[in-house]
Amino acid sequence: MQRKLRLRNREDFSRIYRQGKSFANGQFVLYWSRQPKAEPFRLGVSASKKIGNAVVRNRMRRVAKEIVRLQADRIQAHVDFILIVRKPAVGMTSKELERSIMHVLKRAGLLKTSK
Repeated sequence: MQRKLRLRNREDFSRIYRQGKSFANGQFVLYWSRQPKAEPFRLGVSASKKIGNAVVRNRMRRVAKEIVRLQADRIQAHVDFILIVRKPAVGMTSKELERSIMHVLKRAGLLKTSK
């Protein structure tokens, strides 16, 4: 994922947690808020120690970022969002994870409407 598309600052994470909206399914929690300077969008991925050791957490972050990168053309612009990985996501295949991430993005209304 390109550097300009990443959320890295604690202030950005705090702002989204405080002022943003949240949606969830069994595998992911999504917090998001509008941000005019985010072009096309910015993503942060969080994986707590509850889901496993560092190898597992880093793998889940990499897979989630890759799924979002591949689906970037379907995601609305000017949005900051944070994906939080839950423990059930660890045992899933990449295709199942993609379906789950797209489901939570759709519930949040962050996917572009097809014309």
